[in-house]
Amino acid sequence: MRVDVVSIFPSYFDGLELSLLGKARASGILELRVHDLRDWTSDRHRTVDDTPYGGGAGMVMKPEPWGLALDELTSDAGGDAPTIIFPSPAGEVFRQATARQLAVREHLIFGCGRYEGIDERVFEYAATLGEVRLMSLGDYVLNGGEVAAMAMIEAVGRLIPGVVGNPESLVEESHEDGLLEYPSYTKPSTWRERAVPDVLLSGNHGAIASWRREQQIERTRTRRPDLLPE
Repeated sequence: MRVDVVSIFPSYFDGLELSLLGKARASGILELRVHDLRDWTSDRHRTVDDTPYGGGAGMVMKPEPWGLALDELTSDAGGDAPTIIFPSPAGEVFRQATARQLAVREHLIFGCGRYEGIDERVFEYAATLGEVRLMSLGDYVLNGGEVAAMAMIEAVGRLIPGVVGNPESLVEESHEDGLLEYPSYTKPSTWRERAVPDVLLSGNHGAIASWRREQQIERTRTRRPDLLPE
């Protein structure tokens, strides 16, 4: 998979060199490129924003640098048209199912907005180059799209075959089957007067599976009842 990220703060993404995604990049499983939007400006101040038409607080990101960036990143992609993702509090909520959808795409482009957002015409133009999706991590506002883009890239990247060493570990995670993950324990069996549940020490795999399923349902009912069918 190829992932391009456009931001005015490209150093935000240095952390993606670490851990599993860093190994995936080194091995060629994941091709990740981070670009500075200011590289597509033409004035000496490398300006990427201007005052909003109609008045109002803050600044709006100019369309021209974004248009040039998208032109370049889509012109040499080859294959299927890319999926272009703009992190936005006005977008659809990003979920595990979304990550699974995106993990099978050949080319993702993340456009990280700042200030009061990106000129609306950029989204309209981007739709002529590929699939456009505005996505939100939740009902709150961040200073820019970088943090959200990093979270989405990690959620998608770990689903690419070969990134996570043991694929079975992906199956039992929270949200994979619509429920939260069951609690996990390791040695020692007693720690600070707190014991591991006896069933996990029994060696009875059927009983363990049943206990874990019960814990998933109860944990979901307690913490995220919205995930359970009505």
